[in-house]
Amino acid sequence: MNPAARVQAAIDVLDAIIAAARGQGASADRIAADWFRTRRFVGSKDRRAIRDLAWDAIRACGDIPENGRAAMLRLALDDPALAALFDGSGYGPAPIGPGEAAAARGIAPGWLVEALIQSGLDRTELAALLTRAPLDLRANRLLTTREALMAQLPVAAEPGPAPDSLRLPSGTRAEAWPAFAEGLFEVQDAGSQLACAAIGVSGAETVVDLCAGAGGKTLALAAAMHNRGRLIACDIDRARLSRLPERAARAGATVETRLLDAGREAQGLLDLAGQVDVVLVDAPCSGTGTWRRNPEARWRLTPETIARYARTQAHVLDLAATLVRPGGRITFITCSLLDAEGTEGIAAFLSRHAEWRAGPVAAPIGRARGAGWRLGPGYDGTDGFFFANLVRP
Repeated sequence: MNPAARVQAAIDVLDAIIAAARGQGASADRIAADWFRTRRFVGSKDRRAIRDLAWDAIRACGDIPENGRAAMLRLALDDPALAALFDGSGYGPAPIGPGEAAAARGIAPGWLVEALIQSGLDRTELAALLTRAPLDLRANRLLTTREALMAQLPVAAEPGPAPDSLRLPSGTRAEAWPAFAEGLFEVQDAGSQLACAAIGVSGAETVVDLCAGAGGKTLALAAAMHNRGRLIACDIDRARLSRLPERAARAGATVETRLLDAGREAQGLLDLAGQVDVVLVDAPCSGTGTWRRNPEARWRLTPETIARYARTQAHVLDLAATLVRPGGRITFITCSLLDAEGTEGIAAFLSRHAEWRAGPVAAPIGRARGAGWRLGPGYDGTDGFFFANLVRP
């Protein structure tokens, strides 16, 4: 494909992503994958160039743009070489018309930027939300060490801020390496790894991952527990949870899985009530801390969405409290930088459960936020996370 054709292809992909964002449809990653799947004539270099153009345009637009062309024009305003490709030749985009409007630049919709500012984010942190994220690996200590893994990777990697983390450039296709098939590492953001480390699990405990999904944090817990104790991964999403057994087998991890019925979760956990040492609540959230990877996600959020997530988080926390034995604890994690999904939710929990208290949080980077801890891309180089430890006396 010539450069102009790549621009038009990126505009077509953007049109599909914008339509999906308005209708709460498939993710941008899924849409791009489907678009390329039906156009097998597009080579790998063209695919990378088209995707880079589309994602750069997504990052540049604060509010959801009118269409893909307006989003691409946002980039073209700052890039004369890109603007010159709007020449109408071949399969390229039509020339830019006199006064043709480009999408507005911004970090996010205005109400959401204000909510982030009210949650304590400064300009450095806001600007970093839409940068490109590196690729972080977690060395699987059940099978290897960080140093041994680093020595056998086909490219150079740097130690990351978490004890088992390695950092590689953005776009590295690490999951194609033999070491991944052998279970020697998982792809996991260093911030997520630090949140897991802050739980402080031991091999003598019973641990429940209450919102396990496909099990990324579950596998980190299994490694920290050295396959001792009892680790139970729960979720209401059958499709996501069904991926965990295969991942656990590859990693050499011993994990029980338990599918719960939505709205009837407590009934599926009756045998564990008051018996659990540690409950991880990696709660469903808005994902405002993950925009480096999913920049179109900010177009899908509304104030009502945030409020709904906060209610879900409160429900899961209250459920977790019924499982914890005296002296046990809950670790609450969200990949959000909004106080409504962080410190405010923890304060509300403590007001509902007067016998509980906030426990200390140990992390080598980040900073305190309310009764918990916050990590972010601007100062810490990780995805955005809030996590807190809650202790039952």
